[in-house]
Amino acid sequence: MNYLETSKELLEFIRKSASMFHTIDTVKSYLDAENFIELREGESWNIEKGKNYYTTRNGSSVIAFKVGKDLSDYHYQLVASHSDSPTFKVKSIPELEGPEDYIKLNVEVYGGPIDSVWFDKPLTIAGRVLVEEKDEIVSKLLYIDKDILIIPNVAIHMNRDVNKGYNYNRQVDLLPLFTTGAMKKGDYDKMIADELGVNVDQIISKDLFLVNRQEGKIWGYKDEFVSSPKLDDLECAFTSLKAFIQGSNDKAVNVYCCFDNEEVGSNTKQGAMSTLLHDTLKRLNASLGFDEEEYHKAVAKSFLVSADNAHAVHPNHKELTDDENRTFINKGIVIKEAANQKYTSDAFSQAVFKKICALVDVPVQHFANRSNMQGGSTLGNLSNTQVSLHAVDIGLPQLAMHSNYETAGAMDPVYMIKALTKYYDLNIKIDGASKIAIEE
Repeated sequence: MNYLETSKELLEFIRKSASMFHTIDTVKSYLDAENFIELREGESWNIEKGKNYYTTRNGSSVIAFKVGKDLSDYHYQLVASHSDSPTFKVKSIPELEGPEDYIKLNVEVYGGPIDSVWFDKPLTIAGRVLVEEKDEIVSKLLYIDKDILIIPNVAIHMNRDVNKGYNYNRQVDLLPLFTTGAMKKGDYDKMIADELGVNVDQIISKDLFLVNRQEGKIWGYKDEFVSSPKLDDLECAFTSLKAFIQGSNDKAVNVYCCFDNEEVGSNTKQGAMSTLLHDTLKRLNASLGFDEEEYHKAVAKSFLVSADNAHAVHPNHKELTDDENRTFINKGIVIKEAANQKYTSDAFSQAVFKKICALVDVPVQHFANRSNMQGGSTLGNLSNTQVSLHAVDIGLPQLAMHSNYETAGAMDPVYMIKALTKYYDLNIKIDGASKIAIEE
């Protein structure tokens, strides 16, 4: 597997994934190319052994699954990532006038971005627009593929203390400039209507977000780095998707999940804390002719890999990471653990994943926060509130997490695809929390 070609494909995947809605549309394009069958939540499901399916919710989350042919003693093998990234959401009434001919967009924070990196960069908007067509209201994807916004910094002559630390006011400082007279109030919706090929009065409502237009790059004299918007978590969404498509296991149901709203807590109808995974697995089980008891037996023997990127040691601030449980770019997959249970990893689940990586010679690193620092969390434990199973939290090491231009290793995506493909190929047989059999 060529690491440069893989990183180029990753960057193209991210380029197409301008919002969480576009991420799922991009994932669907991969699945459709492999002849996966779409199942709609509002319709009856007819699932057959040996076939491949996917379902979506809200247009921003997807669960895909490959049904094995021999399910006499079946279970699920899952990988979960997320489709969203920190950004700013455009409010429903977006135009703020003045001073003079300026029009700015009224935005609010989504997730936990690093505010300072959003200044002086070419921006656009992307998301979905609900449009009235005849007697229906239809959802349409919108991505304006043009530099149309910028958030200008205040000149240092007018803010002499900016380099000493500045507390940005998101209602004042983080508003993107839209026009300075070439457009008037009301032209924002006209622009959207023109982009969609509809009339302004057909637009009902919008979920639109700011998008950093910087192009993703493979860089370094030896091409060792990859930098791009949204590496957290589209790097894991991409690599797990590639592995899911390549992997095959006739004695299990392989599952790929990409959930929305991880960056704002996952507690939505389409997030990891929603019923989406539970509903999908229950309906799958029933459609295959299994009863409630068989479902609970299958879940008890199942395994989840929660895939969300990890912090690499910062080159200028090694003191911010643990002395030993720390990770580096291009040194392999990271297993994340925390005593406060913000991550799902325990000795049992780590043993399973480390064994899989060893089978394909993929290096493993360990991450734990410094004991005097509060760490982050991810979607593994949140999804376990609905479907409880053995799980491990992993990721790829990166710098500048939650920046709108992040940096990772160009070689690490190959490690992830290799390990997760093997995971999907193997038949992992779990007996409670005391025994694991891994069958080639």
